[in-house]
Amino acid sequence: MKLKSCFCLTLIAVLASIGPASAQTFSVLHAFTGTGDGANPTAGVTLRGGALFGTTYSTTIRAGDGSVFEMQRAGNTWALTPIYKFSGPDGRNPNARVVFGPDSHLYGTTQYGDASPGTVFQLTPPLNICKTAFCPWSRKLVTDFPFQGFIGIPSTGDLVWDAEGNIYGTTTSFVGHPGVGVYQSAPAGNSWTTTVLTMYTQGQLSPSASSGVLLNDGNIFGAMCCGSIGHGFVYESQNVNGTWNFTDIYDFSGGTDGGDPRGALVADGSGNLYGTTASGGSGGGGTFFELSPSGNTWTLQVLYNFSGPANCGPGGLIADGAGNLYGATNCDGVFESGNVFKLIKTQNSWVYTSLYDFEGTTDGRFPNGQVAIDTDGTLYGTTIWGGNITCGQSEGCGVVWMIKP
Repeated sequence: MKLKSCFCLTLIAVLASIGPASAQTFSVLHAFTGTGDGANPTAGVTLRGGALFGTTYSTTIRAGDGSVFEMQRAGNTWALTPIYKFSGPDGRNPNARVVFGPDSHLYGTTQYGDASPGTVFQLTPPLNICKTAFCPWSRKLVTDFPFQGFIGIPSTGDLVWDAEGNIYGTTTSFVGHPGVGVYQSAPAGNSWTTTVLTMYTQGQLSPSASSGVLLNDGNIFGAMCCGSIGHGFVYESQNVNGTWNFTDIYDFSGGTDGGDPRGALVADGSGNLYGTTASGGSGGGGTFFELSPSGNTWTLQVLYNFSGPANCGPGGLIADGAGNLYGATNCDGVFESGNVFKLIKTQNSWVYTSLYDFEGTTDGRFPNGQVAIDTDGTLYGTTIWGGNITCGQSEGCGVVWMIKP
């Protein structure tokens, strides 16, 4: 099976000296009210054709089954429109980003379902121009996870595709069910066939959460977080004659090497892996690390240490065209409400810059989703809380934010 490397980056050294960071402009594009627009976006947004697409975990304040939304520019402002609202039988509580597949359909997952532990779904826009306030997209079920032979519920990681159009995703454990693994959904005519590729057992520290996967050079790579013992690990799965063989390639100690990885990995052209941890490191607030292969072993090097409380560090990273990396921490930053940062590669190190520190009020709180970057360097994302402080018992129902360079 040929796999497509969906999350690769090219790391380019910056030969010129790094001057002062240019001024950044932060804006709240939308503050959720917990009414018709939903509440608590947990996963960030996806860019497509100048529009933003995202999910809300709840439909109303602290309740409801969640929704998928689209945001379009309207002059100097942005307008948010829900494009699908979950009702229970079709799934509940989307906890990951929606992403576009190679067929241009919009795909995502729900964390729960009334008749299953979770679903993978496909959304298609209406054929005709919408003339009402709410004109939902059409939903098609890709996968309904079974209770029998429980493999966990869909994780917060993005879905990814290989060159043959197969979808890959990960599951995380649920109360009373420790199953965590990687699954593949393969197109079969007008339906999909889902297969569990790898399951992680008590012997692999019984992890409780998983990021998305990296497809690279025919293999699957990923990170698992926070088992009953240990502080998470990085794994590789190789396809040998149709069987995926799992290998634990690095176990985090929770000390200076970091602990509790939550974001997806990225790779460079030399096969090195890059990722982040939410805890540990010399600053306590997580690490940015590199894993380099050497024969049958992998060597970890911490490239940057974040400062802050445990479990507050960054999730996934995204690269711009120059190889600079961007991300957000959950609750690091000056006000311990999260921040957005940039990492620039110099000849000998990585230079860290905080682009914005959330105050935790009307500007948002806890931006633990994936950051999206436009071609002009504009960054977009979401926070779970903050924004409209009259929503959610004065905690706010979250925001969509933008940072322009």
